[in-house]
Amino acid sequence: MLNTQLFAQCGIDNKAFNPGEKLDYTLYFNWQFVWVKVGTATMHTTKTNYQGQNALKATLITRGNSKLDGVFMMRDTLVSICTEDNLQPIYHRKGALEGKRYYVDELWYTYPHGNCHLKMHRITHHGEHQWQEKEYASCIYDMMSIFLRARNFDPSALKKGDIIPLPISDAKHLINSWLEFRGRENFKVSTTKEKFRTLVFSFYEREDNKTKELLRFYVTDDQNHIPVRLDMFLSFGSAKAFLNSYEGVRSEMTSKIK
Repeated sequence: MLNTQLFAQCGIDNKAFNPGEKLDYTLYFNWQFVWVKVGTATMHTTKTNYQGQNALKATLITRGNSKLDGVFMMRDTLVSICTEDNLQPIYHRKGALEGKRYYVDELWYTYPHGNCHLKMHRITHHGEHQWQEKEYASCIYDMMSIFLRARNFDPSALKKGDIIPLPISDAKHLINSWLEFRGRENFKVSTTKEKFRTLVFSFYEREDNKTKELLRFYVTDDQNHIPVRLDMFLSFGSAKAFLNSYEGVRSEMTSKIK
């Protein structure tokens, strides 16, 4: 039985996107001080039914090409299933081929007694199945659901430098993480030549007494909050993703600068 009170506390009204939205990106990697095209990414949102309730399913697929494979193999598929109205996480899966390692993370969310309970499953690159369960008094997210949530923030309530705590979990452990609002910038997308007013956020995590920025993303300063640029700070170097095309957006792209 889902706890609707916790939904109200942890959920957020979805006004940014509808089922049918599809976003395509081109990936670039910094290769000896030159940005080289190394792959693609696609984010697609669809309607689904999960355990008898209407839900939204967001899928992110990243695929490196042969140029990136020579440095670091990357084939990732992330899935997030959330409640349809307020994007409360229900299920998350990440299947990742990173370097020579393939692993799978799964999270199942339930909400007993106003808490957030996680059933966690990892298939290691050795094929070992690891299971554990944890329960928290606060809201917990995953890498996909925080992204969906961030697209629905009200920018009028944000000031430059504001910190938004967003603890996330994978199938191993809880991560101390947060978003920082960096302000507004105008940005011209090199792939489409379109120029947008954008809101800029950084995603940080803290582990082993060290704080690291993992991701910086630029979303359109309109109702859609479509990510048009993502800067990724990876263990093997820096990568960027630029919006290549979009379809099925919910609202008019009023952030576009003509």
